[in-house]
Amino acid sequence: MKKIITVAIFALICSLNTAQAQGGGQMDPAQMLEMMKQRVKPQLIEKTKLTDAQADKVLEIQLWSQGEMRGMRDLSEDERAAKMKSVNEEKTKKFKAIPLTDDQIKSVNDFYEEMRKNRPQRGGGGSK
Repeated sequence: MKKIITVAIFALICSLNTAQAQGGGQMDPAQMLEMMKQRVKPQLIEKTKLTDAQADKVLEIQLWSQGEMRGMRDLSEDERAAKMKSVNEEKTKKFKAIPLTDDQIKSVNDFYEEMRKNRPQRGGGGSK
């Protein structure tokens, strides 16, 4: 009986570790923002010449934008385009409220576009 209980506990621990490892990509927004501040913020400041406070606000807005874009796979192409346009317009309004100039907004958008181009592609395994 002790062996069965020991094996059951061991299996439970293994399954919890596996589930935790697989769920590693799911962070709460606060963790994601902190990670972005550590990894992205220095490059953002360097390439866009924003202040530290401006960069923090840009990262918060970018995180909000990413959250709004999630789940768009289920939408039709037209619905997806409309949603993206709406989110991008709202993002620009939020950037202007920081306040950022039009040139700063352009440099931020260029920075994120460059990041998207340089990001390794997920899944598929195909080459470009």
